[in-house]
Amino acid sequence: NGRPQLTHPKMNERQEGTSLADTRMGRPILPIYPAAKSLTTWEIEEAITHVFRLVDEFPEPLPEEVRLARRLPNAAEAYRTIHQPQTNEDWSSAQRRFRFQEAFELQAVFASRRRRFHEGSVSSFPVRDDGIRAEFLKRLPFELTTGQEAVLAEIASDVAREYPMHRLLQGDVGSGKTIVALLSMLQVVDAGAQAAMLAPTEVLAAQHFRNITTLLGDLAAQGMLGGAANATRVRLLTGSMSAAERKAAMLDAASGQAGIVIGTHALIQDKVSFAELGLVVIDEQHRFGVDQRSALADRSGGSLHTLVMTATPIPRTIAMTVFGDLDVSELTELPAGRSPIATHVVAINETPDLFHRSWQRVREEVAQGRQAYVVVSRIGDGDNENSEDPSPTRSLVETEEWLRSGPLSGLRIGVLHGRLSPDAKDSTMTAFAQGTIDVLVATTVIEVGVDVPNATVMVIVDADRFGISQLHQLRGRVGRGAHQGLCLLLTEAAPESEARQRLAAVASTTDGFELAKP
Repeated sequence: NGRPQLTHPKMNERQEGTSLADTRMGRPILPIYPAAKSLTTWEIEEAITHVFRLVDEFPEPLPEEVRLARRLPNAAEAYRTIHQPQTNEDWSSAQRRFRFQEAFELQAVFASRRRRFHEGSVSSFPVRDDGIRAEFLKRLPFELTTGQEAVLAEIASDVAREYPMHRLLQGDVGSGKTIVALLSMLQVVDAGAQAAMLAPTEVLAAQHFRNITTLLGDLAAQGMLGGAANATRVRLLTGSMSAAERKAAMLDAASGQAGIVIGTHALIQDKVSFAELGLVVIDEQHRFGVDQRSALADRSGGSLHTLVMTATPIPRTIAMTVFGDLDVSELTELPAGRSPIATHVVAINETPDLFHRSWQRVREEVAQGRQAYVVVSRIGDGDNENSEDPSPTRSLVETEEWLRSGPLSGLRIGVLHGRLSPDAKDSTMTAFAQGTIDVLVATTVIEVGVDVPNATVMVIVDADRFGISQLHQLRGRVGRGAHQGLCLLLTEAAPESEARQRLAAVASTTDGFELAKP
């Protein structure tokens, strides 16, 4: 008849001669459950109503004084009013109770873990005034920031205790977390123990190895010609190493010859053992699962000083919730000499001249002896997107070919992505670090940890396809040297779209903690 109609839900269950459907239609508020093709929301409600007829008591996990102080309903009342509310206050009060209960239970678990940590027993590694750590500090060619010194003092105090340290170090991109981690590891090495550094990718593990051995110099050359008298040995262990290389690294770890062992997931394997592992540093902790993070500690008797690091800033209130079993330290200032990275959104469709100018800026930087990154969202060989996508992205293969024959012709261009062999990745990164590659066209494999101070400009193609955190991490790969960094975000997203708002937010600040705010 052309007028809106409502089909009466069919229910088989009868309640005192009246169907649930009949009683439902007279209620002011109806619960809606996630339904499936074979299970409707009304059938779920019917099952829950049946449960309420059979269950008289509900377990109450909240202490009564805690619940009453916050004016929260008890468990039985909350369960009933969340499923069978008569007023908006019914379901909102129950929802507040369950949200609080979830947070309370999580914090109770964290409190229990922290108590267990404090009950654990580990070796104490106090700072020495005459060890490798002290010598390395004397040689540093730069001053530590106030934040770095404060965090080092916190970690030094933790590691000197006889119960395990469990600390989260979060610092914005380029804030100097690696130096803090290295000094912390040297504190343990000075006491005759070992430290392990766990990285999520082989590219990052290899870079940490190169950087740390370079920074330490003769202090990392134990038993070698020209090695310092009190030197240690640094070893790299990854899954792609040859059998001979792995055997040598594992032998040094097991014998204690290697004071610092840097590696990927290969470090977690059962065959890897340490003479006396005292500290594990986990870089980019969100890339590892809880079981993976605890694997090294389990093989060390379950008690181990642990430092986890992230360059993805987390607001302190969230960090306290998600990492409540960890003490939290923050690095918020950049080391001296670092300039903020200039970030600009380049709308290709609206300002084509700026699009062409972007590639001219790359050429200008290279002409001055500097280097550049071009980042794309996908590789392109076999992963072509759905042709129905209204705004297909540019692949690495297409972009590299276009740049090589077009705007960046004549420059030395390299490619880096996850499908390359470990040897190819390492040789490409080594060549880029040594300056024999002018422009590196890469996927997000360079997102974390890659450190080439001579790289000053980054062009992110289809930047709207990346999240805020990814964009912030990526642009942190430039501006790590004496020259200011430049990041150009290329996009075809519409001006009023959420994607453009996201890019505008990234361009408006280089403060990762500000970007991390909800």
